[in-house]
Amino acid sequence: MNLQALRARLSYQTLLLGSVVLLTSGALALASRTTEADIQAAAARDLKQSLAQVLPGQYDNDLLKDTVMIAAPDGEVTVYRARRAGKVEAVVFQTVGRGYAGPIVCIMGVARDGQLLGVRVLKHTETPGLGDKIEPAKDPWIYEFKGKSLGDPSADKWAVKKDGGVFDQFAGATITPRAVVRAVKSGLELFAREKPRMLGEAKGDQS
Repeated sequence: MNLQALRARLSYQTLLLGSVVLLTSGALALASRTTEADIQAAAARDLKQSLAQVLPGQYDNDLLKDTVMIAAPDGEVTVYRARRAGKVEAVVFQTVGRGYAGPIVCIMGVARDGQLLGVRVLKHTETPGLGDKIEPAKDPWIYEFKGKSLGDPSADKWAVKKDGGVFDQFAGATITPRAVVRAVKSGLELFAREKPRMLGEAKGDQS
């Protein structure tokens, strides 16, 4: 094969490869656009299910569209507000604890009087069979938080029993429940500090 023929062949292969890449990229972009709405809808459904687990009762607003951003120790937190007759009766937001194997992401519902309506763990990497008892499907432990507040129990009792508190620990896995208790307490403290903003009652807040 002479040099001219080789050049022509290489040019053809480059052009062919470029065309394939272009077509593939176009197909991926089209697939992304056509599935984006479905993905967003699925994410919204999952979020609503998570909110419902820690927010019993009926409310007359769309929580996903009624939010406020609040500064927290780990960064900004999205607070979802539940209303009746226009008044915020409860809020839901995430809080994070540092477990044995990594972050433990919790979601908590708080009534306007500061009482916990519910707590669930959204994500964790704790040891199966030990730390995963924070999941309600594995153990009812997480339900201990319902009805609690910063004053009930008192501040010094917001700990696992091994540390002098009122919350149960797991055999062989104290670090995990300790992290969740601290995360929930931290969330209640955040609510206490930012209650006017969360409830839309801060000075100059028209939301």
